[in-house]
Amino acid sequence: MWVLWLIAAGVFFVVEMATVGFLVFWLGIGALLAMITSFITSNLAIQFAVFLISSTILIIFTKPLVNKFVRIPKEVKTNAYSIIGKKAIVTVPINNIEGNGQIKIDGDVWSAKSYNDEDIPKNAEVEIVEIDGVRAVVKLPVEAKEEVSATM
Repeated sequence: MWVLWLIAAGVFFVVEMATVGFLVFWLGIGALLAMITSFITSNLAIQFAVFLISSTILIIFTKPLVNKFVRIPKEVKTNAYSIIGKKAIVTVPINNIEGNGQIKIDGDVWSAKSYNDEDIPKNAEVEIVEIDGVRAVVKLPVEAKEEVSATM
């Protein structure tokens, strides 16, 4: 039976190399401990119990320690989110119904849509409020709304 436990340990270690959770590793250690137990007793229930108990204990007691040293980010922030709150200039008039609109910010051109489904003319200054997929969601600042409504 020790050969099967050794194979199981090898499989667990190979699977651990393909993952980043550092969880399957402890199942491999548990399989090695069960393999050692198989040299002492041929009772499969005892070997399986050693595997389960040792794996569980290792996971419970070492998971907090691993989390302390290996920090996996919960959310990956990209540079795209750094433009939220900044001002941009409309280069192609924004019309949500037609799906048109582009803005220019820091030399980059972004597809854009209006936050309030309002049409925004070319050369208007807008504020970026969020990112929706590959589009910047923009709105006219309060001062700009007054200027746009005065020209209409």
